Amino acid sequence: MPDIDARLREDVHLLGELLGRTIRAQYGQGFLDKIELIRTGAKAARRGSAEGAKQLTATLDGLGEDELLPVARAFNQFLNLANIAEQYHRIRRRTPKEPEPFENRVLAELLGRLRKSGLGAEGLARQVAELEIELVLTAHPTEVARRTLIQKYDAIAAQLAVGDHSDLLPEERQAVQEKLQRLIAEAWHTDEIRRTRPTPVDEAKWGFAVIEHSLWHALPAFLRHVDRTLQETLGERLPLEAAPIRFASWMGGDRDGNPNVTAAITREVLLLARWMAADLYLRDVDSLAAELSMQQASDELRGEVGDLAEPYRALLKQLRERLRATRAWAERAIHTGEEPGAEVLQDNRELLEPLQLCYRSLQACGMGVIADGDLLDTLRRAATFGLFLARLDVRQDSTRHARAMGEITEYLGLGNYAEWDEGVRQEFLLEELASRRPLLPANYQASPETAEVLATCRVVAQAPAASLGSYVISMAGQPSDVLAVQLLLKECGLQRPMRVVPLFETLDDLDNAGPCIDRLLSLDSYRTGLAGPQEVMIGYSDSAKDAGTLAAAWAQYRAQEALVDICRNHGVELLLFHGRGGTVG
Repeated sequence: MPDIDARLREDVHLLGELLGRTIRAQYGQGFLDKIELIRTGAKAARRGSAEGAKQLTATLDGLGEDELLPVARAFNQFLNLANIAEQYHRIRRRTPKEPEPFENRVLAELLGRLRKSGLGAEGLARQVAELEIELVLTAHPTEVARRTLIQKYDAIAAQLAVGDHSDLLPEERQAVQEKLQRLIAEAWHTDEIRRTRPTPVDEAKWGFAVIEHSLWHALPAFLRHVDRTLQETLGERLPLEAAPIRFASWMGGDRDGNPNVTAAITREVLLLARWMAADLYLRDVDSLAAELSMQQASDELRGEVGDLAEPYRALLKQLRERLRATRAWAERAIHTGEEPGAEVLQDNRELLEPLQLCYRSLQACGMGVIADGDLLDTLRRAATFGLFLARLDVRQDSTRHARAMGEITEYLGLGNYAEWDEGVRQEFLLEELASRRPLLPANYQASPETAEVLATCRVVAQAPAASLGSYVISMAGQPSDVLAVQLLLKECGLQRPMRVVPLFETLDDLDNAGPCIDRLLSLDSYRTGLAGPQEVMIGYSDSAKDAGTLAAAWAQYRAQEALVDICRNHGVELLLFHGRGGTVG
């Protein structure tokens, strides 16, 4: 086993000892002794000790029924605390003798090698700024950690950071340990298991909590590192509007993974995201309005607010009022369906422009050190998260679309779409996509299942484009799976391009991914309506279940190689969406 860093070992030992005190306070020393016997027995057994294995078995067999859950909770909580310590250790302050973490060096080393190979600094910086890496938040109902525990775990990590200072007074160090003891006790006495099944909205709120308590702070810090690395290695800066990393979410949009996700749920989650985004920006803008008390400003800024004593505050207060109006409207709209008024922020430019104006003015007036502080962090957040926090992907199974189309074609007297072969399906879909008349009559009454599919498409059509990511089709296998979704969206009023993404999951579907995309890209009407790159999702979990991990990995590789060649031949950019969530990832 690799040696564990001494400082990490100290943190794990401290957290474990504090947890032990909490457990002893509730269950007594005897119970804590049993946990220690299980720990030492398991450790010895793992090293091959027969005596250790015997001790472990005897201790476990001797547990009463009322002790089983507390023992399981004790080890689960200890592992949580050890993970917190390990995660903090990766970012902790280093002494001069300790090497910088690998992840902090990799970008600089890569750019250095590329420069030596003859690539220009400006071109490299532009490539970094134009990166489009999208991380997708998703959750299975059994994997959703309670938001209250996430907050307590964050607070524990923060206390480890406070305690990492070498110049603390004894009283200050004692205060850190007391705070840790309280937080661990609070986590221990908080039920990890929900008493009711989490709803899709609960899942979405969990995702928003991850953004609020983690990503909101980590993102600008990471981009500061990228900006600094670009300056040091290339002499270039990361542009203000660059967003090489963005975030999307499936929570509230994945109706294939959770049948409880309905059109109404998707609409509610979209509005909750707008509420949370406005609330987070309000905190930033309130802080900036307090900080930017300077009087000197550019003519451009004064032309916007007038000849006021505190021009930055005046501009930020205007933005603050619009953020408050946006937050209030989103909260009402969840329950009332109210349309947004003129004061509600609708376009991300309305958020970015006042912040950029403050930034340009500070730079022009020789106050760049102030501009590059909290204001820059807020600009980075605005460019990355926007007014909608995370773009929501919608996912539905291909069979639901086929059944809906079958019901519609039968109603129109055309036969059952679900029974047609692929050639007939494509011919019908292409003809209807090109038609100017609607397919569905105004008085059409759909079955509940088809009505839900159409309602989802209407929500997609009515939502702001920037709030949505992709429409993902699970178990896709043929071009008609994509064309059917495009037709349903068109019938429900979508008048803008949207990425409709086939998800190839089974072994057969992965093998057919190349020919399927080749056929789609050969259709002139499809190519004309393609919004940006051709996006394809590669399934990892289901393909591994279908064929085994090794065979699936080989099929995934072959599919990606084929897709790269096919898109290159068609002159189309390929965007790969890797479904590597959970243990498979």
